Amino acid sequence: MSSYSAKVSWQRGKDEAYLDNKYSRGHVWLFDGGVTVPASSSPQIVPLPYSVAQNVDPEEAFVASLSSCHMLFFLAIAAKHRFVVDTYLDEAVGIMAQDAEGKLAMTQVTLRPKIDFSGDRKPTLAQLEQMHHQSHAQCFIANSVKTRVVTEILA
Repeated sequence: MSSYSAKVSWQRGKDEAYLDNKYSRGHVWLFDGGVTVPASSSPQIVPLPYSVAQNVDPEEAFVASLSSCHMLFFLAIAAKHRFVVDTYLDEAVGIMAQDAEGKLAMTQVTLRPKIDFSGDRKPTLAQLEQMHHQSHAQCFIANSVKTRVVTEILA
């Protein structure tokens, strides 16, 4: 069993009344390795100027978390199969919509990995599909959510 933590810190501005709902949603995420990530609500959820557009929002972080977990398993599986990965780029997209219960949820995340290989051994499309299937099955983030996760392999 493993344990993971993150510190989330927000403070009301001195000139913000708060009860009028006109306060900054800007905050920070602090991680044990010393990284601090500026965060905010999404401007699509809480309009500007109360969101901070340049900060990471929870919805983006959710998509990135799924993509990153999938990639890390893919890299391990590719190495095990003796395929040399030079670059891995995923422009993943999450869709927020009403779920079957009528609740607003991240209903689908589409991973779009584009992977460059080098060396004599390069995987076939069938091998790529199998490695992505294995990556998805092993990704504990994907195993933890009810969101539909789709992989579209880019050549």
